[in-house]
Amino acid sequence: MNFALILFLLTLATGVLWFVDRAWLAQRRAPGAPEPAWVEYAASFFPVLLVVFLLRSFVAEPFKIPSSSMRPTLEVGDFILVNKFAYGLRLPIVETKVVPLSDPRRGDVVVFRYPVNPSQDFIKRVVGVGGDVVKYEDKKLTVNGQPLPQVRDGTYSYLENLRFETLDRYSETANTGAGAHSYTIGVSPQAAPVYPQNVRPFPGRENCDYNDRGFTCKVPAGHYFMMGDNRDNSDDSRYWGFVPDDHVRGKAFFIWFNWDDISSFAFKRVGSGIR
Repeated sequence: MNFALILFLLTLATGVLWFVDRAWLAQRRAPGAPEPAWVEYAASFFPVLLVVFLLRSFVAEPFKIPSSSMRPTLEVGDFILVNKFAYGLRLPIVETKVVPLSDPRRGDVVVFRYPVNPSQDFIKRVVGVGGDVVKYEDKKLTVNGQPLPQVRDGTYSYLENLRFETLDRYSETANTGAGAHSYTIGVSPQAAPVYPQNVRPFPGRENCDYNDRGFTCKVPAGHYFMMGDNRDNSDDSRYWGFVPDDHVRGKAFFIWFNWDDISSFAFKRVGSGIR
């Protein structure tokens, strides 16, 4: 379901009704006659829908995290805000960039349209931009021949499908091109770095080389290589390829709600930024 399209159509419909009444119908009503119910509804809902539509399209859009692929950075049930103008202004619905401002950088957490099914939104971390050579071997990430520093930071545990998972936690540091950016990842020691048999055909597949120890990919210009912070439980660019720039929807920057966090009065996640 394309919520943005539905919101646009509702805004358009109520706006047209409101305008038609103000421009023509109101002048034909008898003095003192009450407004029809449909006019009242249109006049009430149009400004609200318009403000919501503009905010979602150009300022910030809410999303809910549905899976564990970004743990420990983002947990299932986190409600996040995505900055819609961080990388430029895009036309609503069609998502075409009309005013470029900047490009996603290594280390950014980005919401994008899933290349395999563009009607579905994914969220991952950018590990490679156009022209980069991304190498992931024996659970170590290298970009353009430079290993990303990793510092062990204890363990991270969570419940998944009635099974208790424990990951090794690391602080990883990426070179953004304008400085260093550190974030947290989780690694399962017993899992393979990649499962070549699960790699699907994708545009640019010839730019990648897979083996049992990992893979090497050269990112095409205008594309990005995405990986989940939960490195061994993430369906990401390793398996379905590169994300074109026109699929990028915005930069995740804020956790504004998590029901478990609120109900437990922990308040460890609500109100926190996303690194």
